[in-house]
Amino acid sequence: MRNSKIIFSILLLMAIGLIHASEFKDEKEIRDRDEWQFIGYYLFRGETVNIAPELEFYKGQVVGRLFGDNTSVTLDSDPSQFFEQRFLAMMTYSPRLFDGWAKMRMSFELDWTLGVGNYTSAGNLGGAFSADVVNMQTQNLFMEFNPNIKLYVNAGLLRLYDNIRVPYYTGKDDLVNTGYRLAFWGSDASGVSAHYFFKSDQRVKAGWYKLYENHIEQNDDVTLMEIDYERDLDIFNSIGLSFWYLNDDGSSQAGNGEGGISILGQGLNSKLAGYNGVVKFNLAETYEADIYWLGSHFHGNPLLHQGRFGYSGFVVNNRGKVESENHSIEVNGWATNLRLAYKFGRTIHDYVSFDGMFTTGDTANISDGKYTGVLTGNNWGTPGAVWFSHGLYLLLPHGDVVNRFIAATIDIQNLGYGLGVGSLKASYDMIPWKLRAESAIGTGIAPVAPVGGGNFMGFEANIGVVYTPKVYFDLELHAAYMSLGDFYDATLVNGGLDERPANPWKIIASLKWIMF
Repeated sequence: MRNSKIIFSILLLMAIGLIHASEFKDEKEIRDRDEWQFIGYYLFRGETVNIAPELEFYKGQVVGRLFGDNTSVTLDSDPSQFFEQRFLAMMTYSPRLFDGWAKMRMSFELDWTLGVGNYTSAGNLGGAFSADVVNMQTQNLFMEFNPNIKLYVNAGLLRLYDNIRVPYYTGKDDLVNTGYRLAFWGSDASGVSAHYFFKSDQRVKAGWYKLYENHIEQNDDVTLMEIDYERDLDIFNSIGLSFWYLNDDGSSQAGNGEGGISILGQGLNSKLAGYNGVVKFNLAETYEADIYWLGSHFHGNPLLHQGRFGYSGFVVNNRGKVESENHSIEVNGWATNLRLAYKFGRTIHDYVSFDGMFTTGDTANISDGKYTGVLTGNNWGTPGAVWFSHGLYLLLPHGDVVNRFIAATIDIQNLGYGLGVGSLKASYDMIPWKLRAESAIGTGIAPVAPVGGGNFMGFEANIGVVYTPKVYFDLELHAAYMSLGDFYDATLVNGGLDERPANPWKIIASLKWIMF
């Protein structure tokens, strides 16, 4: 009897232990779930387009300006057809021990075109039979410190945006429609940034970034510093003031830049210019550059959440000095943008908007010791600036891309000729929050015409349908056509042709899913 009681007691203790173990496991799972956060973005798209690179080396991975050094051309017949996929994994580890004081943020990217690449190690490949390609790319890996509700400090490989807001706490629509709209800086960089909300209606951002270290034993770095201040005038309107300073001592290899993409280099005299559609200074020697941007940005109800009318815009003066053995060049260019929107219906998708951008150009490159256009992050990276929230697909680039980020004008400096462009977009929810139709038209000019060509760049029209069967899950169909203007009569900008190229067009079907 006594033995049975002992056995019963042991069994009872074991049962209690199992129950507590189960409870402990549940608590651990909850703790782990709280410490780890995940957001995923998946894009699957198919495209039929009459744009393709002539050089087989690129395997369809085309980034940059149409008709540029990426050998992209427009085809008279036999359009290019392909399917491609992108998956972005954004993870955050926030130890409970730190109670939100410190977090580690990570973002990884996998891209591939169906049928391209197997058994290798390279980015943007892995869609061919048997796959097995090592192609995961590190976008971001940085620490976030949040010692109090007013201060956020990021350190590591982080987002470099020309926007004052904290990237991981700000939606995409805010980032691309306020501040400088990623037209000057829109990429990733190693450095430190701090966002301080010192009053309920005022905030400031300061950042320091090492764009290129090059040789660690030499003074040949490219460094960027920024400070941005913004104040809310009322619950509707805000205005800000920004300053960026870039010191480029990284020039080498006859001025092409030690760092950069492959053998292209980076900076004001690199071969990168022909790909990104930015100005290339005609220097055949090393240089030192001090460049700064002073600007003001403003907005009011840009996403139409507070009423029927919204606006945003900016004005930037780009100045600096470039010195070499035989040259001394003054930089002094201007850029301005204005976006106006009106909501005519029930949802924020029922609107019409106008978007205008103007940048000054240069007539003589550096032969007169002056450059009167602007410079952007695209002079130092690919891509380094990505203005894509204008509603166009061909005249200017669109953001829903994987391996092919290409347009007639990829950068607001437009090879140094300057840019004047306007777009008009209309959107309407035929079934609120479920089925949307949208369309846009746009046209552009170059304030300075290339030799052998005119100022008119062309006209684009596009149309699209977006179906949302579930929240954050979109099915889209778009078509776009562009009529090239006399700007492309010039061999300097049309890929070396004796006549104007064929007009570009594309049809896109895509699936987009944000998961968390």
